[in-house]
Amino acid sequence: MTKKLTKVALIYDFDETLSTTYMQDYILIPALGDKPENFWKKANAWSKRNCADQITGTMYYIQHTAKEKGINLTREFLCNAAKSITYFDGVEEWFDRINAYGKQLGLQIEHYIISSGMEEMIDGSSIRNHFKDVFGCSYVYNDKGEPIWPARVVNYSTKTQYIAKINKGLRKTEDRAVNEYMPDEQRVIPYKRMIYFGDGMTDIPSMKITKSKGGTAIAVYRPKSKHKQNAIKLLRDDRVNFALPADYRENSQLDHVVKTILDKMAKERDLDVLKVKEDKKKKQIKEPSNLSRKISIISRKITRKLKSN
Repeated sequence: MTKKLTKVALIYDFDETLSTTYMQDYILIPALGDKPENFWKKANAWSKRNCADQITGTMYYIQHTAKEKGINLTREFLCNAAKSITYFDGVEEWFDRINAYGKQLGLQIEHYIISSGMEEMIDGSSIRNHFKDVFGCSYVYNDKGEPIWPARVVNYSTKTQYIAKINKGLRKTEDRAVNEYMPDEQRVIPYKRMIYFGDGMTDIPSMKITKSKGGTAIAVYRPKSKHKQNAIKLLRDDRVNFALPADYRENSQLDHVVKTILDKMAKERDLDVLKVKEDKKKKQIKEPSNLSRKISIISRKITRKLKSN
């Protein structure tokens, strides 16, 4: 009989966690006739002027600019804009390798993305097939394929609801059930078997909730860059368990740490199995079998009868 694998969730931000910069910077923003540094300044300024959430404002600003430039911002266009995304070293080989390592330990690793980036672009990325689900910002499209409204906006605070959905095994649109009570033993992937990878401010609530509930939060940073100090600050502020270079190659620091965490998860699972067995022994001692109870009752009756004689 094949032993059932224990589920583990590896949850990733996308921009500057897996990809080397924001996904829009590679093709989309140049197609809109601008340079990334100029575009983001203008998009953020528009959001500030209009008191808009920065992520929602960016979605509108991209849509508005594309319309001005005569670019049909279809789902297909956004998917194609992901073709030249550049990843940190080792990312594209990471998933199969870490899955194989987990399987050796009896762990079934599921990968997820929770990103403030554009879900349509992630769907067009070369690594999309490795993820069980992707939670990102997305548009609603009309009959002509044009974006007309945000279908979903993922910012720093809403990211945490998707961690809860992974915990409970809920689908993307199952919103009501997120806040409904569910006993721990019925939850598909406990928090203690989650690893969250992020790089910046929008990841802090997700990192904090993962860590506080017994999971592991890892802040990654571009090797040999100023981003290292930001990651170290998250570690110093007790927001994360580790701050490591975003190097996903075999035998890197990140590779070693994640494998060690998986080893720990497997050992804890084995220990939990042993505890269950011991609890059953205690229950057997506290609750004697029917035959034992019958013998005890008969013995007491005989004792009482002998005393009465």
